[in-house]
Amino acid sequence: MRARYRLPLKTALGITTVGAACLGYAAGVEVRSFRLRRVSVPVLPRGMHPLRVLQVSDIHMVGGQRRKQQWLRSLAGLRPDFVINTGDNLSDPEAVPEVLDALGPLMEFPGAYVFGSNDYYGPKLRNPAKYLMERATGRHGLNGNPPAVGAVHNPWEGLRDSFDAAGWVGLSNTRGRLKLDDGTEIALTGLDDPHIKRDRYAEVAGGPEADADLSLAVVHAPYLRVLDAFTADRYPLILAGHTHGGQLCVPFYGALVTNCDLDTDRVKGLSGHRAGGNESYLHVSAGCGTNRYTPVRFACPPEATLLTLTERG
Repeated sequence: MRARYRLPLKTALGITTVGAACLGYAAGVEVRSFRLRRVSVPVLPRGMHPLRVLQVSDIHMVGGQRRKQQWLRSLAGLRPDFVINTGDNLSDPEAVPEVLDALGPLMEFPGAYVFGSNDYYGPKLRNPAKYLMERATGRHGLNGNPPAVGAVHNPWEGLRDSFDAAGWVGLSNTRGRLKLDDGTEIALTGLDDPHIKRDRYAEVAGGPEADADLSLAVVHAPYLRVLDAFTADRYPLILAGHTHGGQLCVPFYGALVTNCDLDTDRVKGLSGHRAGGNESYLHVSAGCGTNRYTPVRFACPPEATLLTLTERG
């Protein structure tokens, strides 16, 4: 006769209560607990004074997110030397005006941007377990999966035109430059989103520009093929977003997924990447938003990053 095993009622109720409390916290508290990460990166040539770079990423704006808009506007008070936007500004095709309002004060500073898949296409409702399946199979986005069908097209052109009008430099499979107030010239090399196979590294290959004071690499999704190419070309620092820092993390363990082929140990923050006998710094922003269909964060608060670039050792 097969024995029956049942959880005691008090245990079952306890698990249910804890689960509900965690969900309530993830959806009602942490997702709105915006934070600023501060990082120092020794990448400047000898003799250069420190530079302060504000990176914003994965805003995923939905209409009515007033607290997020106010927090983004407040970041202008940091007075960065320049701003890098690593994409996925939208999660609502009607939210372009709210993105521009939120970023308006930051657009007064020199800046550059790349787009992510959610700038081009609206999100779809999907089972979160699919992210674990994609990690197991190595198939992420359009990388190994069939093309998306019936995707909603976002009005990304309005974002592009407004960013360009403010003087921000678009970096979708191209190079650009920022000239700072003190005359410092920053050369930037960017790619369109690898998550949906829009990256074209051959169009920007060649490495840093010798006549610039500093060269940086920018991309939305930190796929290994892109990190390898930038690192082999000797870029000292690569800036990326996309991962949401794992979004739903396990306390004292970390992220379960990255939504690309990057390992979970480097899902957010500053790390290193080796390729072609060279090593680059990699900074991945955990971003400050979520897909509109999964508006939760756990053990991974929304963020922007102020990177202070200092002299190499």
